[in-house]
Amino acid sequence: MKKLRFYRTLLGACLTCCMAWLVACSESSLLPEAPVDWGDKHFLWKVSDENSSVWLLGSIHVANASFYPLPTVIDSAFTAANELAVEINTSDAYTSSELQWLINRRGMLIEGTLWDVLPTTLWYSLDSLCTAWNLPVSTFESMRPWLVASTISTYAYMRAGLKTEYGIDNVLMGEATKIGKPIISLETAEEQVEALAGSSESDSAGICMLKSVFRELPGVKPMMSNLIKAWKTGDDELLNRLLAEDHVEDYTPSEVLLMEEFEQRLLVNRNIKMADSVASFLRDDRNVFVVVGVAHLAFEAYNVIENLRNRGFIVERY
Repeated sequence: MKKLRFYRTLLGACLTCCMAWLVACSESSLLPEAPVDWGDKHFLWKVSDENSSVWLLGSIHVANASFYPLPTVIDSAFTAANELAVEINTSDAYTSSELQWLINRRGMLIEGTLWDVLPTTLWYSLDSLCTAWNLPVSTFESMRPWLVASTISTYAYMRAGLKTEYGIDNVLMGEATKIGKPIISLETAEEQVEALAGSSESDSAGICMLKSVFRELPGVKPMMSNLIKAWKTGDDELLNRLLAEDHVEDYTPSEVLLMEEFEQRLLVNRNIKMADSVASFLRDDRNVFVVVGVAHLAFEAYNVIENLRNRGFIVERY
């Protein structure tokens, strides 16, 4: 199993697990928006059995206006579907409220401050970053490390000129709401938070995640430029290269184990559950347009597409 860079694996997680203040703090686009033409292929698949089919689209949870309008084949498939399925329906007020409550419960320190939890050098790295980004470090003082890592990662995307409001799934949820198309949540709020927080109250994994974020921040802007190119042109090879991290020598043995556990929790386990949902839609002959983070459709060894293909379904790329 390849080791994934932490902030890149968030392409497979619902980024509503970030604090609302990010929207207010976000800066204008800093990412050069060189035009990228759409390719002939997209991260869109039609999955079929003998009498029904389901569309499956790989989403980028943070994007910009250049992604719209979406290619005709994606828009047409969405329009023709009777239902939209997303990782979690954040357009539903109750679900959003529950998600925020769980983030606060699982993501905030019960006692002490972040200063008491982080290694000294990591705290000073955070303090320096906040100064450079003009953010109050006090914002993070009551957060557990996993939430700090998630929040900084999302803010890095925003500083690169991408916004959650332009995320593919967010835009499609908005369109579905406008026309009265039912929206299905593939996961519960608890499952979403569990994917990032883990089941343990230990902060070891969160500290490892935060270390990983600081290692990788210098490469965010070029990475996002290439990600936009990969998504628009349907370039699997480029996408996989952007997501993968082969430099395991950057991690201690214990950190490698923690990152493997994180990858298993965030991607592998959820890939199986997502494939189960698609299979159930096909079994029940439901015409559903399914949107999940594009990282769930990457890596041939264990992605959702290969899982469905191995189950005997017909899988076609569009």
